[in-house]
Amino acid sequence: MRAVVQRVVHADVSVAGETTGTIEKGLMVLLGVGESDTDKDAEYMAEKVCGLRIFEDEDDKMNLSVQDVGGDILAVSQFTLYGDVKKGKRPSFSTAARPDEANRLYRYFIDCCKKRGLKVEEGIFQAEMLVKIHNDGPVTILIDSQKTF
Repeated sequence: MRAVVQRVVHADVSVAGETTGTIEKGLMVLLGVGESDTDKDAEYMAEKVCGLRIFEDEDDKMNLSVQDVGGDILAVSQFTLYGDVKKGKRPSFSTAARPDEANRLYRYFIDCCKKRGLKVEEGIFQAEMLVKIHNDGPVTILIDSQKTF
C-alpha cells in the first residue's frame, strides 16, 4: 500500500461538480493499493498516517500528529500510485490491486483511521474526481507499507 500524505490547510474532492469530501486543517491522503496488500498493510498505513508527526508544536518543531492538533483526514483512492514507468513512457498498472480488493482495503484503511477517533472525509472509489489541495508548508510525505522507500 502506498500513500502520498500532505499537510493541508484545506482540501476537497468533488465528482461531477458535487463535493464529496472537504477538510480544513489536516491530512490529504492519496492512497494506492497494491496486488499483494492485505488487511495488515491497511492497518500499518492507518497507524502510520494517524501518528505521523508533521504538525508544528509551540517551538515550531514538527512534533505533533493530526490527532494531536484535532485535524481531519481526506482520503482519496489513487491506483496511479502503482504506475510503473521503468520501461517506456506509458505507465503500467499491473501491480495495482484489482478494483474489488482495492476498494475493500481502501474502506478498511478509512475504518482504521476512524477507530482512532479521526473524522475522515473521502472521495468516491473509481470516480473521475477533482481534488483541490492547499498544501501547508509544503509538507509531503511518501509512505509504502512494504517499506520499498
